[in-house]
Formats: sequence, structure tokens, C-alpha cells
Amino acid sequence: RGSGMQLNLTLICFVFGGFLSPPPPLSSPQQGELNSFLWTIRRDPPAYLFGTIHVPYTRVWDFIPDNSKAAFHASSSVYFELDLTDPYTISGLASCQMLPHGENLQDVLPRELYRRLKRHLDYIKLMLPHWMTPDQRGKGLYADYLFNAIAGNWERKRPVWVMLMVNSLTETDIRSRGVPVLDLYLAQEAERMKKTTGAVERVEEQCHPLNGLNFSQVRRLLGLVAYGVGHSRASAAFAWGAARFPSRRSVLSAKNVRCARRVLRVYRVYRLSERQMSRV
Repeated sequence: RGSGMQLNLTLICFVFGGFLSPPPPLSSPQQGELNSFLWTIRRDPPAYLFGTIHVPYTRVWDFIPDNSKAAFHASSSVYFELDLTDPYTISGLASCQMLPHGENLQDVLPRELYRRLKRHLDYIKLMLPHWMTPDQRGKGLYADYLFNAIAGNWERKRPVWVMLMVNSLTETDIRSRGVPVLDLYLAQEAERMKKTTGAVERVEEQCHPLNGLNFSQVRRLLGLVAYGVGHSRASAAFAWGAARFPSRRSVLSAKNVRCARRVLRVYRVYRLSERQMSRV
């Protein structure tokens, strides 16, 4: 084509791996070792399919190979799973998470499960100021604001969304709040570069499959997650206590190992369920 004509390249980004967040390698690999998750649709001009992941972009950007970045920069149109820059998308995602008819989690969950969740969220709220980074505070983020942004109105949410929310309330994830996930970062960059953007799915297509899951199975999975985070807190408290009182280590070590094994089994079950739901 002539140098004065712009190629109408199209890049379609879609989710690869859902909400899973494996730790990145310890050192940056060579370009030849990277899996690009980039497919080319052979036409004139070409189109591309690129797999993304819902994690802060800073955790994976250095491991995205140059051919994927080049396809993004060369494309004049970019389409995402959802348009995360559209206020309607954000408000639609928020409203679809709510229980219908003004119901409350207390109305649909067993009493002990609800209390266990509340205890855990009270613990998260207490720990948030200690988990936040100086950089987050420098940007004006406060613990109360962050907690409300993530877990605000949690008592009105459907159990499946509470389950996903609880899974994201970890120290590692809290420390990365304020950094856009890869999808949003690419959308922001596309807008900055004046590219045409769009979405291949509607909010309803994301929400209805999750909201339509069998309620008894979701309640059971939420119970497993609540059980797991409760034991994780107990393990953390044990580790703190053992560090302060070394003489108790030998007495409690066997009990702590059994507890850790139970937590690991529960966490594996949850991760498996989350992986399945991310493919819906």
C-alpha cells in the first residue's frame, strides 16, 4: 500500500485464563521463550486475536512479546471482551451483582456462613491500612475508601459475586490496587492513540451465566471459601505467635501442618471452580 494510506488492522482482545493470577517468572525471559497468545487472521489487511488476563498489567507487561505489542500499535481498531471505559458497562456490572427484590445475604445464606463471612471482612478492614503501600497512600488512596470500593454493599450482593470478591481481598491483590488490569490498560492506551474501540460482549452476557449457576452449588463453594480464609487467618496468627514465642513451635507445628493442608485442599477446590466460571 502507499505510504499515505493507513492500514485498517483490527485487534480483538479476549480473556485467557480468567481471574487466575499466577506469579510471573523471577527474571524476564528471552523473546524466543515467550508465548505470545497472538493469532493472525489472514486477510488484507490482517486481523489479530490476542489473549489477555485479568491481572495488573505491570505484572505481565514485560512478558508480552514484541509481536503482540507491535500488532496492538499497528491496529486501527481494537475490540475487547467488555468496554471497561464505558460508564454504562461499569454500572451494569455493579447492578447485576445485586440480589433481586431488595434481598440481603442474611436472607439467603445459613447463619453461620454469613457470620463467618462478616468476621473475615471485618478482619480485612482491620488489616487494610497495614497492607497498603506508601505509593498508594501518596496517590490519595485511603484504607476506608479502598475497602468500600471493593467490598462496599457486600451484604446485598449475590453469593457468587461475594465469592469472587473474597478471593480478591488478599494482601498481594490489595497492594496492586490502583494499577489497571491488562484489559483496561490496553483500552486506555487505545483511546489515547485515537484508535476505534468496541466490545464483543454485553454486560448481560457476562452476568447471566454467573447469576444462573445452581444456587446450592454456589452456596457450598462460598462455604468452602469462607472456611479456607478462616483457616488462613488462623495460620497467619499462628505464624505471628510462633515468631514471638519460639518455645511453642514444637508443640503446635504438627497441628499447623494439618491446618495448612486443609487450607490448600480448599483453595485448590476454589481455584478449580473459579477457572470453570471464567470459561463460561
